[in-house]
Amino acid sequence: MIECGNEVCGRIAQASQLEWLETNGLGGFASSTIAGLNTRRYHGLLVAATRPPVGRTVLLSKLEETLVIDEQRYDLSTNQYPGVIHPQGYQYLKRFRLDPFPIWTYEVEGIVIEKSAFMLHGQNTTVIQYELVSDPGHKAVRLETRPLIAFRDYHSLTHENEALNSTLLTDDSLVTIRPYADLPALHFAHDAEALDSASWWSRNFEYEVERERGLDFREDLFSPFALKFEFTTNAKSPRRTHATIIASTEAHQIDSADELRQAEAARRASVVAASPTDHELIRILTTAADQFIVRRDAGQTIIAGYHWFSDWGRDTMIALPGLTLTTGRAEVARSILLEFARYVNKGMLPNRFPDAGEEPEYNTVDATLWFFEAVRKLIEYTNDVQFVRDNLYEVLKEIIVWHERGTRYGIRVDDDGLLLSGEPGVQLTWMDAKVGDWVVTPREGKAVEIQALWYNALCVMKELAQQFGETQQAETYQQMATKCAERFNQTFWNEAAGCLYDAVDSDNKDTAIQPNQIFAVSLHHSMLSRGQAQQVVAVVERDLLTPHGLRTLSPASPQYRGRYEGGVAERDGAYHRGTVWAWLMGPFITASLRVSDDPKNARVQAERWLNGFRENIISEAGLGQLSQIFDGDAPHTSRGCIAQAWSVAELLRAAVEDVYEIRPGHKT
Repeated sequence: MIECGNEVCGRIAQASQLEWLETNGLGGFASSTIAGLNTRRYHGLLVAATRPPVGRTVLLSKLEETLVIDEQRYDLSTNQYPGVIHPQGYQYLKRFRLDPFPIWTYEVEGIVIEKSAFMLHGQNTTVIQYELVSDPGHKAVRLETRPLIAFRDYHSLTHENEALNSTLLTDDSLVTIRPYADLPALHFAHDAEALDSASWWSRNFEYEVERERGLDFREDLFSPFALKFEFTTNAKSPRRTHATIIASTEAHQIDSADELRQAEAARRASVVAASPTDHELIRILTTAADQFIVRRDAGQTIIAGYHWFSDWGRDTMIALPGLTLTTGRAEVARSILLEFARYVNKGMLPNRFPDAGEEPEYNTVDATLWFFEAVRKLIEYTNDVQFVRDNLYEVLKEIIVWHERGTRYGIRVDDDGLLLSGEPGVQLTWMDAKVGDWVVTPREGKAVEIQALWYNALCVMKELAQQFGETQQAETYQQMATKCAERFNQTFWNEAAGCLYDAVDSDNKDTAIQPNQIFAVSLHHSMLSRGQAQQVVAVVERDLLTPHGLRTLSPASPQYRGRYEGGVAERDGAYHRGTVWAWLMGPFITASLRVSDDPKNARVQAERWLNGFRENIISEAGLGQLSQIFDGDAPHTSRGCIAQAWSVAELLRAAVEDVYEIRPGHKT
């Protein structure tokens, strides 16, 4: 359980900085701040994935809630309008906790109300429940809730318009509205005593985080009706203590709410039970991992981050081992690998599936190479070589052929055996920030981690070919790997700095100290000698290590940007020029333990590094989740997405495999 008391909940500056997240396994989600104040365009009680895992649409923005005690009205909601926060319901919020769902405890005039919200796995459904916990004065109590709907793409904003159809369809305990013909209907199952059909537009809601990001930040929302729940005792029945609303794209029966709650709680308990260790941090990360695994067509995929990322090839392959294999979900790993194998085209894995559902984008050089490592990890954990032989091996072979032949964006094996990639104005590595025509971190030519991944892929193919009895093919892969390794060491070793060049393009060698070289040490197959690997780790630790991951550029560089803030251009300019990425702590821990001369003490130190993330997970940004990025400068404020797949995955993988040395199939 993660908990915040009144000292946090009652202070809007703090309560509006802490966010909660519910997901549904489809790509949809519900999220806001613990204060109930929406600060992002992405906040909402029901953000439905209309074409899983994309097509995400904010249907229900929030519920305006008023507690009526002896006809005295107390607003529990909190909104920001131009120049004012109104109402200020956070003042009544005494406690917030994740247990396992978000639960708010309000106290007004001695009356205590608990509210909970959870999403159903596999449905675009959010269940909101209220419980009258304490009423020492036996007063007349009524709860009024008024939905505020948006019905728009989650990247956009709604404004008052005449196209909205406000017609309500009512049937006992069900109210349905379909404001626009091209979007799904929204059903409200409820157990209220009364429905007020008065409707209106509420204008000028402000989203502070969007303002800070330099984006549009004002929205109008439509309220189609209100529901009234009576908690007053009468002569015929005891005082009512519960009220429920089920908001969904499906029509639910209201009396199913408790059963739905029990089923979802049991599902989540089974996720936690599969944690590879009872260590608190690992159990929290195992729970967090579940939120990224979603459906795509008949298979599964990984959402790169919440709130605004879809499923990316690179992120999925990097995150797959930590999210699925360390948590005992090998069947999910197989499904994801099969799903992405379907989309391999011209020897490339897609980098991104657009939200609007268009054709996949193939503008990446590294996603395809991480595919090989994900397959190798599957075999390491399951020994299921037959699955790979039957479903993936021919795809992997074809990828190698395309890279030898040459594929999109100049990606091809050069005469020296190294992998060349890039065209002017195109970003193909994970350092892909671009502002207009400005390529922030140009890495055209031969990037260091691409060579490390290419060599690793060739070694994986040699091992597979040997297992499958293809001796001549195995020898070919071995020769390619040997040539790659020899030329890599000749080309990339920077003797003066005692580390690797970041990128080489013809005779130009980038001497910037960046984290990409750590993969030449952390990947299963390495081209470096032990002495070289130790030097690389030492340089990365000296210049890039922070308590929240690795900086993307040494502070000694004149290009270094220590704070990720401002408008789009300023933020993208800092994205890979100093900003700290949490996911890089995973490969750094792996590399540091691999080269250590004192493994026992090295694991103790690595555990300290892991525990350094605890504060971010339980008391900052997205509660129960791990942020995407942090400022390069202290105090290393969390930035970007509040929940990032590879951040969670790589900490999990490094913790399980390297720090606690839990072997596949075992649990401590």
